[in-house]
Amino acid sequence: MLAVSGLKAGYGAVDVLHDVDISVGAGEFVCVIGANTAGKSTLLRTVSGLVAARGSIRFDGTELVGRPAHEIPALGIAHVPEGRHVFPEMTVEENVMLGAYSVRSSRDLAERREAVLTMFPRLRERIGQLAGTLSGGEQQMVAIGRALMLKPRLLLLDEPSHGLAPKIVDELHDTFLAVSRTGTAILLVEQNTTLALSVASRGYVLESGRVVLSGTSAELSGNDAVRSAYLGL
Repeated sequence: MLAVSGLKAGYGAVDVLHDVDISVGAGEFVCVIGANTAGKSTLLRTVSGLVAARGSIRFDGTELVGRPAHEIPALGIAHVPEGRHVFPEMTVEENVMLGAYSVRSSRDLAERREAVLTMFPRLRERIGQLAGTLSGGEQQMVAIGRALMLKPRLLLLDEPSHGLAPKIVDELHDTFLAVSRTGTAILLVEQNTTLALSVASRGYVLESGRVVLSGTSAELSGNDAVRSAYLGL
């Protein structure tokens, strides 16, 4: 579904990504792990059209490099950015419904809303509350719920566990698996390597903007370099 090849991208004259090759199949759950400054967030931002790139990013055969960012969601790609970025002065309801701005059918809209609130019962309880008054974990639920309203074929998740309590991280673990079971492909960027490798079927290790390792989650979990650098073992 997603095929990234020879990707170079960065900010100004400085490249952050260097000849990156990754792929995500239809319905597949893939993670990208690595330290800070490895280029993980830049990779997702490039797929979403937020960072200029050279090389190729093909989504179901459609070339994304050079395509404006506002056209990407309509292709079926939703992006949950690092830091959540909810609209604090808007209610939970308003934040979630923003994700369905392109939906024209009121029946379809109601079905998507109900699916999101079923997945996140806590949001149903806080549906009229201002998003800025929610906890960090609840705001992350809003951000993910907003993305799911698009009914994406590919969901990009950028450091979703960052700054959250262990209990909330466990809840996110279950949520990601539930989303994956619906057939939605997921590309997860995470510093929490334990979480990433426990939910994804395979992954890539990014170092200084280059892919240095790839394999199944079991293979990466058993790799001595990964265990030492990212798992603390």
